[in-house]
Amino acid sequence: MNIDGKMLCKNTAQPYRKDPHVGNHTDIDRTSQRIKTMKSLLIIGTGGHGKVVAEVAKDIGYEEVAFLDDNVPESIGKVSEIEKFKDEYSEAFVGIGNNKLRGELIQKLQDYGFTVPVLIHTSAYISRTAKIDIGTVVEPKAIVNANSHIGAGCIISVGAIVDHDVEIGACCHVNAGTIVKAGGKIESFRKLEAGEVVPGYGSALVRANSSSGFVKEYEEQTGKEVSFF
Repeated sequence: MNIDGKMLCKNTAQPYRKDPHVGNHTDIDRTSQRIKTMKSLLIIGTGGHGKVVAEVAKDIGYEEVAFLDDNVPESIGKVSEIEKFKDEYSEAFVGIGNNKLRGELIQKLQDYGFTVPVLIHTSAYISRTAKIDIGTVVEPKAIVNANSHIGAGCIISVGAIVDHDVEIGACCHVNAGTIVKAGGKIESFRKLEAGEVVPGYGSALVRANSSSGFVKEYEEQTGKEVSFF
C-alpha cells in the first residue's frame, strides 16, 4: 500500500479521547467485554519503539495494552490479523520505527475503522497553538512550541525540541535530542538522527541577505561572516 503523507494529515483526532463501548451482546466473550470497559490500546509492533509506545500509553491512562507482531509469541496475533481485533479494541496505534511501513499500517487501521489516537507523554510540553495529527507519539521531555504542526504518524523522541512555526510532514522520526529550529520544514518520511540540529528560517534569511554588496564588502575587509541574529 502506498501512502500519501498529505492524505494522512487530513484526518485528525483529539489526544486521549476514547469512544467507550461496553460489549454486552451474548456472542461476545467475557474477555472482550472486560477490554471494552477499560481504556485499552492495540499496538502494532513489539520492538523497541513498540515498548516505548506502550509505556507512554500506560503513563497517560491506558489500562490495557496488547500487541500484534508476527515474530513474538507473547503477542495476541499477527499484523495480518488486524481486522479481526476491531470488535475488541476501538483504538489502535502503530509502534513501528520504519517510517514508510508505519504510514501504510496507520492507513490500514483507519480503513478497518479503528480510532488512531495521538499519544503525548505527561512530561512533554505542547504549546496550546501547536497542532499534532493522528498516530503521532510525543515522548517524555519533548517540546513542541507555538504554531508548529506535526504531521500524522510521527515520532517525536525523548528530549527532542521542535521550536515555533515548524512544519513536520507525515511519518517523520525526530530522534532523541534533535533540535528543529524556528521555522524549519521537514519533508514527510524523513528521519532525523539523534542530536541533529535542523536550520530554521533564520539561516534562509542570512543566505538571502548574503548576496548584498554591504555583506560582501564587510566579510572581505574583516574576514568574518555577518550574522543577522
